[in-house]
Amino acid sequence: MLKIEGLTLHYGGSRILNGIDLTAKQGEVTCVMGTNGVGKTSLMKAISGTHPRSGGSYVLDGETIGRAPAHVLARKGVGYVPQGRDIFPLLTVRENLETGFACLPRSEHVVPDEIFELFPILKDFLHRRGGDLSGGQQQQLAIARALIAKPKLLLLDEPTEGIQPNIIQQIGRVIERLREKGEMAIVLVEQYFSFAYDLGDSFYVVERGAVKLSGRKGAVARDALMSSVSV
Repeated sequence: MLKIEGLTLHYGGSRILNGIDLTAKQGEVTCVMGTNGVGKTSLMKAISGTHPRSGGSYVLDGETIGRAPAHVLARKGVGYVPQGRDIFPLLTVRENLETGFACLPRSEHVVPDEIFELFPILKDFLHRRGGDLSGGQQQQLAIARALIAKPKLLLLDEPTEGIQPNIIQQIGRVIERLREKGEMAIVLVEQYFSFAYDLGDSFYVVERGAVKLSGRKGAVARDALMSSVSV
């Protein structure tokens, strides 16, 4: 579903990503791991188009993508749940979900029942403002909003950050269910090692803006992964 080669990214004169190669397959969870400040979020921004890459090739579902902005990539099937969630605090839960309609034809402007099967609490809080939700509820809303647009590629940046354990477990079950459906590729950036390792099918460890270690589960030792992402 996604194949990037030699991807580079700059912030001003500073080079942040140094030739990243990464493949994410449909029906699988691809985990990007590493300590703070190594370029994981920058990679998600480059893939989502929220920050233009400086160089490298980008192929999505067989289509070579130029330096397309985020709204173009969203229409091509890239769903992005950023670190910090970025829900609209003054909009209701329903209104937040409906912002996902922007990528869909008018005939599909309906919140599917599956969203509330995955995240039952959102159905109870449809008329509550996003800013009044707990951190875990906001995270569920952010993922649900991304799913509204029916992505081919779902990017999740630190979905467990600051979330209570029961919500982490629920988010894990949602990711498992999405993988089992086999309709999308999922790229998960995560520092909670056990969460990432349990869900992941393949792993990329980033260090100083480059891939230090990569492999499929079983081909790369758990201990090697853990030592690579430890401070």
